[in-house]
Amino acid sequence: MTTNVNKIDSNITGLRIADESSIGVLPGTPIWNQYEPNDYSELGAKISTLVRNPITDGRQRKKGVVVDLEAGFGFSSDFTQTSHQNILQGVFFANYRTKAERTDIPSVTVNAGDDTYELALTSGFYAGSLVFGSGFTNAGNSGLHRITTVTLNTSIAVAETLTAEASPPTDSKLVVVGFQFTSADATIDASGTLPKLVTSTKDLTELGLSVGEWVYFGGDAAGNNFATAANNGWKRVRSIAANAIEFDKSASAMVTDNGSGKTIRIWFGRKLQNETGSNIVRKTYQPEVSLGAPDTGSPSQIQGMYVIGAIPNQFSLDIGTATKITSSMSFMATDAVTVDGPTGLKSGTRPTLVSADAYNTSSDMKRMKMSLVSSSDEAPAPMFAYLTDLKLEINNNLKQSKAVGVLGSFDISAGTFAVSGSMTAYFTDVSAIAAIRNNSDVTIDVVIVKNNAGVVIDLPLISLGGGNPDIKLDEAVKLPLSMDAATASSISTSMDYTAAIMFFDYLPDVAEV
Repeated sequence: MTTNVNKIDSNITGLRIADESSIGVLPGTPIWNQYEPNDYSELGAKISTLVRNPITDGRQRKKGVVVDLEAGFGFSSDFTQTSHQNILQGVFFANYRTKAERTDIPSVTVNAGDDTYELALTSGFYAGSLVFGSGFTNAGNSGLHRITTVTLNTSIAVAETLTAEASPPTDSKLVVVGFQFTSADATIDASGTLPKLVTSTKDLTELGLSVGEWVYFGGDAAGNNFATAANNGWKRVRSIAANAIEFDKSASAMVTDNGSGKTIRIWFGRKLQNETGSNIVRKTYQPEVSLGAPDTGSPSQIQGMYVIGAIPNQFSLDIGTATKITSSMSFMATDAVTVDGPTGLKSGTRPTLVSADAYNTSSDMKRMKMSLVSSSDEAPAPMFAYLTDLKLEINNNLKQSKAVGVLGSFDISAGTFAVSGSMTAYFTDVSAIAAIRNNSDVTIDVVIVKNNAGVVIDLPLISLGGGNPDIKLDEAVKLPLSMDAATASSISTSMDYTAAIMFFDYLPDVAEV
């Protein structure tokens, strides 16, 4: 006996999103990645109808017809280390700029103390590279390892002990997350306009870094750190040569250091920035919202809704005081369809959600700095000691492409990649107000670290607005500010982008201090 349900509770619904192979078309075996929405702002299609209203002696309108459809989707969620990495590529219209990442690992072997990962392709892996493994059956094969030897297109040997594993799971992965220099090969030269990392042996172009990318210096062992504390920590890359990397942002002013007796460690991640020209990549998605079974007699027959040809239009990130970091995202789409219980959800792979803790805005925020852009000072004084909140907004200014004979839209056109935001700062000095009036070049960056992983967000060039002091009884004076970001090509021709975000798969414990 079957019973039709009288309602569907929200707590039995679910959200998964698959990458499309082209707009409106799924690949042969789509991967439906799971998401954890806090709420939905939009779901499905809004139907427009046009009634008939002829001139007649009956003084009545006649039934109209469906003339248009506006499809869209939106949701908000907590921002975590893993929750947004895939979907942000659609926001930025770009692919990640990655280091070596491999999932094609046929085996892990151990022979006479030679602990190796077998790899058909070893490009991007070098002796000294720090790799982070995940997804292996044996826990010891995951985690951080240092490469000692690379056998071209055969294997990489590591210093740490591995466990033989004949066929690692298909989701096992090795990612280059850093590099350990040989003793005294990494030095700091602060004699020029901007400080440099200088090597005599290691070719620094092999690290795979790009201008504007952030790196972290140091490790949990004293021997992996520069003797001068100011040379460790977070830095932003300004230029790259075979034996020198110049930095234009640093947590502290760097000083000359010969690196004597030190095997310095440097850490880096995958970088995403809005690209230009042929590097622009449009990605389309297909959100799936499962809506439960309409019949208690057939609990496995799940109904659902699909938003077709969805492209991220707007994205916002909210960082407040004493809370968690949250985000919201809206998509513009070409169509939306439903499936009933007997038809069921679309086929494909539905991997288990990778669990990750939310980022809190108290202990997980390691840096949130706004300062004047400087070409000669890697550690300029912050314009404000503290901010109470920060909201970043990205708008792709999408427009639906309509045509006769098409209900909905046949495609979507991209507009200007616009980044704006707002924040509130504690007032300390009128020079900040003067900088707003003078339309000074300003930059802001955010560093978030938790559980040996992290995120860096960087807007290399912004202009500020607002700045009228907010004075209330018994409260500190505050400055509400608005900002608009722009291409940083005027700072460096290699920084022709507006916003960048970097995800670090691994960071040492010291980065959380």
